[in-house]
Amino acid sequence: MKAIIMAGGKGTRLAPYTAVLPKPLMPLGDMPILELILRQLKHSGVTEVILAVNHLSHIIRAFFDDGQRLGMRISYSYEDHPLGTAGPLGAAIDELSEHFLLLNGDLLCNLDFGHFVASHLEHGAQASIATYVREIRSDFGVLSIDGERNLVGYSEKPVYRHEVSMGLYVLSREAVRGHVRPNEYLDMPDLIKLMIEAGQRVYAYEASGLWLDIGRPDDYAKAQDLFAAQRGTFLPEGA
Repeated sequence: MKAIIMAGGKGTRLAPYTAVLPKPLMPLGDMPILELILRQLKHSGVTEVILAVNHLSHIIRAFFDDGQRLGMRISYSYEDHPLGTAGPLGAAIDELSEHFLLLNGDLLCNLDFGHFVASHLEHGAQASIATYVREIRSDFGVLSIDGERNLVGYSEKPVYRHEVSMGLYVLSREAVRGHVRPNEYLDMPDLIKLMIEAGQRVYAYEASGLWLDIGRPDDYAKAQDLFAAQRGTFLPEGA
């Protein structure tokens, strides 16, 4: 099992920090978020990883090199222009395993990667997407109004629950191959839609545990606090 990590974004929502430091190298405690992800993958048995890089790629390459420091084999897929969150698959598809993990390089979670992959195989899916339940609380009272402008319901600051993508996928190489082209822009939501339209099974894997995307300053601050308080939850002993 191999993995490809999307680590080429500019991280504009975390500016100005990401003007000089690529987002995957933003620190959590004493290590960059991408190193934490790599250590989690290795602990799950994934030792070969492709990093899809663009923005400040030379800094990422200088930090991780070939992965020997982490006991892994790391190679790089370079973009000379943005390719989206799925586009790098076009050039890397032949280097990936029959089933492989794809994930964003800026997330904090304690997902059991082994169970995720096993579930993908068990359900005979061509793609599996890890989902997480997020709650969004309205700051306002929400009104229900009928066609004649009569008030028929009133909910004070309701809470809405949504299943969202965690930015983590298991994909079957041959099922993906026909949808990607080298150097063509493609985002993961569009790839998933193409696979559904082609009649390929996409399984929604409901994850438990903890998850945060560090793309925004407030979420990054939460991730810092969460990692400091529960380091062992995210980085098991020996990982």
